[in-house]
This record gives sequence, C-alpha cells and structure tokens, in this order.
Amino acid sequence: MADNILEVQNLTKHFEVSNSVFSRNKKIVKAVDGISFDIKAGETLGLVGQSGCGKTTTARSLCLLDPKTSGIVNFYNPTTKSMESIDSISEDGMRIFRRNMQMIFQDPYESLNPRWTIKDIIKEPLDIHNIGSFSEREEAVVEILRTVGLTPPENYLTRYPHEISGGQRQRVSIARALVMKPKFVVCDEPTSMLDVSIRISIMDLMINLAKNLDVSYLYITHDLAVARYMCDRIAVMYNGKIVELANTEELLKNPIHPYTKRLISSIPVPDPTYKREVYELTQNDLDNVYNLSDNKEDLFDTGNNHYVATHKIEGLL
Repeated sequence: MADNILEVQNLTKHFEVSNSVFSRNKKIVKAVDGISFDIKAGETLGLVGQSGCGKTTTARSLCLLDPKTSGIVNFYNPTTKSMESIDSISEDGMRIFRRNMQMIFQDPYESLNPRWTIKDIIKEPLDIHNIGSFSEREEAVVEILRTVGLTPPENYLTRYPHEISGGQRQRVSIARALVMKPKFVVCDEPTSMLDVSIRISIMDLMINLAKNLDVSYLYITHDLAVARYMCDRIAVMYNGKIVELANTEELLKNPIHPYTKRLISSIPVPDPTYKREVYELTQNDLDNVYNLSDNKEDLFDTGNNHYVATHKIEGLL
C-alpha cells in the first residue's frame, strides 16, 4: 500500500460575499488559503484552531461536499493501488472514493434522518453501493452496532434518533461512517457536543476501530487536550492557513509560532494555584518567525519534522 492515504497541496476555498442582496460589490473571503499536508496510512492527523479558522471548510472540500476553489488533492485508490487526483475521478471512481472516504459530522442529531430508524440509517450506505445480499446487510448492521458499543443491537434497530441519547446518536453516526469499512474518515469535532464522561469512551472507541479496521483519521477539534489523546501529528490552523505542523508531543512541548503558544496557554489546568504563562501576539514575533527561512517557504522545517509557517500574514493581528 502507498505510504500516504491523502495528499493535499495548496488547497484553497474562497467565498463571495456582499453587504446586501442588491449590492454589486463582492468581497472574497479566503476560508482556506493555500494549505498543504499529507496523511499516512493508519495515521491520525489533528487539525486544530479556533472557531472560524477554516477547519470544517477544509473537511467539506476534501470530501467533495463543497467544491474547492483550487489546489491538488490526491487520494489512495485501493483498486488501482495508486494515488489519484479527486479532480479526475470517473463515475465508477466516485463510488470507490465515497466508499473509502467517510465523514462524521459534529452534530449527530442534525446529520441523522429523524424519520428513519437506526437500522435504515446505518444500512443506507450498503444499499446505495449494493454491498452484499439483503441478509448480509442486516448482519453487517447488527455487527457494527455491536462494534460501536450499542448492545444488544436488537434494542436499537427499530428506534429513531430522538429516542436515544446524544452519546448513542454519535455512536450511530460512527457506525454509519464505518459500516463500509472505509480507509479514511474525516471527524469534524465528533465529541464536542457530548458530556465529558462520554467523550473518553467515544475517543477510545475510535482509536480501537482505527487499529482493528486500519482506518486513518483527519480529526478536527479546537481542544488540544483531545488532539493530544487522539492524534499522531497536529496541524495548527489560523485564518485559513496552517501555521505549525509537528508530531503531537513535539508541538505541545516546543511550540514555535506565537499563535500556537497562545493556543496552548489557553488549555484549562485543574489547579487554582497554577499561574499560566500568557503569550502576547505581536508583529515582532511574527516577523521573527518570518525570518526563520531564507527562501521564505510556506512551511519551514526547523528540525525533527517540526514545520512552522514563515509566510507574511497581512492583517493577522
């Protein structure tokens, strides 16, 4: 199998906005502004940043839910055993792409059809892709419910989304995404709407499924504590750009970009006597980072596979 399951180069997504319905003056909002990264087979990459920085837009562009403005996205095709651009996917190739790339949305109640039973919701992907016979699909639904911890499965098959709890709904979302055994799953803050007591069980479930089913994740979150628990590497995103990328422990112990330092300093510490270090984001700090690289690459390797953005970001403050 190829080393990478996903390769992204200079991905951009721009939106046109206007002040009113009748206004002719259009303004371009750069939701995603030229980001690049790759994800290896079996790896979990965390994409972290504050709300509105472009994380979900990146996810939707990768899954072809929203068309990207420009950039190159290559995805591993297990049929041809090669990397292929998502721009040149044929109709048959699109079915393979959809089968191997799934997405878990942030709000399970909004992403589940309230008029369908749990059985119909999970079985729908199998029906669309015509996978297995009718009895095999029924067995697959029961098995995946058991896998995600909804036991006994028979108690959930005929229920509707409003008849189960938030944690159980999120498990149904995970089951629907994994029932076709995809190779890559985009997780858009799957635990942000859950109680703290439920989060750890969902995260442990996803880690175990990744090991058992050989699944790679792009895990989107604004919580660095969650990213540390889930991810092998972390990419920090701000204003549509990736400003720092490194292995999880390396990034948390040795942050370089001033925005990453501010993000880490905001992590709550359960100690009332703890005096947190406050990082002020100044233009001098940004200029110092910019001067790291003589060639002014977008991401400069400072050593130990630790990359930091050195591009000028006008109006960052």
